[in-house]
Amino acid sequence: MVNPNPAPIRGLPVHAFESPASHLRQAYEAQRVLFDAQPTLIQRFLEAQAQLLAGAIIQNLPSVRFTLPNQVAAEAAPSPVMQAVPPELREQRVGGLQTQLRLHRADMGDKVRQRLTEMEESSQPAAAISAGLLRYAVARHMVHTMLPAGRSVSYVAAEGEEIPTLPDPSPPAVASALTAASDAIAEEGPAEGGADAARGELHVPYVPYARRFYLPQWVAFDSDGRLLVNSLPEAEAHLASMQRFVGLLHAAVGLAAYFVADDTYQQKRYGMLGQLINQGRALANYQTHQIIQTIQRRALAQELNRGLSISLPYFDDQALKLKVYPFVVIPAGRIMFVPAFVVRAARDESVKIAQDTRLSPSTRKHILAELALLDGAFDTAEKG
Repeated sequence: MVNPNPAPIRGLPVHAFESPASHLRQAYEAQRVLFDAQPTLIQRFLEAQAQLLAGAIIQNLPSVRFTLPNQVAAEAAPSPVMQAVPPELREQRVGGLQTQLRLHRADMGDKVRQRLTEMEESSQPAAAISAGLLRYAVARHMVHTMLPAGRSVSYVAAEGEEIPTLPDPSPPAVASALTAASDAIAEEGPAEGGADAARGELHVPYVPYARRFYLPQWVAFDSDGRLLVNSLPEAEAHLASMQRFVGLLHAAVGLAAYFVADDTYQQKRYGMLGQLINQGRALANYQTHQIIQTIQRRALAQELNRGLSISLPYFDDQALKLKVYPFVVIPAGRIMFVPAFVVRAARDESVKIAQDTRLSPSTRKHILAELALLDGAFDTAEKG
C-alpha cells in the first residue's frame, strides 16, 4: 500500500516538497502583509510611484524616473520598526542613457523588472525592501486599478477542450452594473397580466448572451456567430481591447510572478480569457463566412479562372491572437474554377492540420471546423 503522507527525505526541509504554487502564494502573502504594514502615507507614496511605473511600462516609454520612500517598515509587526532609505538611493532612473547594453532593445517592463531585481539585492536593507514593495504595488495597480472589474461568470469547456470558453447556461442572466445609455436594448415585458404588463418594453444593458460574459461591452458576436455591433472594424476593436486586457495581466505577472496568487488576478484572468477565446473564434468564423461569400460571388463573375489562394483566419488560443492559415486552391494560371477544387483543397489541408502538433488541440479543432465550412459550402455533390 502506498503511504498517502510520506515522510520527508532526511536532509531536505519540509518546504522542499511544497508545490511551486504554494511558494508563489507564500511570496504573495508576504509582500501583501508587508505592504499593508506600511504607514498610510508610505502606502500612498508607493501607489503614486507604481502608477508612474505602470504607465511607463504600458506605453513602453524609453525611460522613466521614480523615487523610493524616505523610510519603510522592515517587517509586519504590531509596532514595525522604520528604516531609512539612504538619500543617494532614493532617486532612480530606468532606461535612457543609463540603460545597460544588453537591455537596450528590451521593453520597459523588462527594464523595470531588472532594475527592481538589482535593487532587491542591494546591501542596503531599506532600499531592498522598498524595491520589493514597489514591485508589488506596480503589479497590484495594473491588475486592481487599470483593469475594469466585470461580472461574476461561469464558463464550461467545449467537448474535447481544456479551456472553458462557453458561457454556462445554468446560471440565470442578471442585469449588468456596467451600463450606458448607448448599450441599452429593448426586451418585451410580460404579454398579459402581472404588475409589469403595463410597463411595455424593459430596457436592459446588452443582449442576454452578452450578459453571460465577464465584460459584455466587448461581446461582438452572439452564440450563432451573428454580429452584435455595427461593423466588422468595431468587432475587431473589441477583440483588441480584450487582448490589451489580457496583455496587462501578463505584464503584471511578468513583473511579479507571485501575483498569480492574487484573487482579483485570478478572477479577471478567468473571466477575460474565456471571453477572448470565444469571441476571437467567432470573429475568425465570421471572416471565414465572408471569404466563402466572396469566392462564390467572384466565381459567378468568372473572376477566379487565373488561380485562387485562401488566407483562412483562425484564433490561436496559445498566442491569444488572430492569425491566418494560407493555402493554394488553384495554382496561378488559366484554369477554370470548379467548386470541387475548394473541396479538395479544404480536405487536403484538414489532413495537414490534424497532424500539426505546433498548434494546440483546441486550435486544431477550431481550424478544422472552418475548413469544414469551406468544404460544405462548395461540395455540390453533397448538396445534390
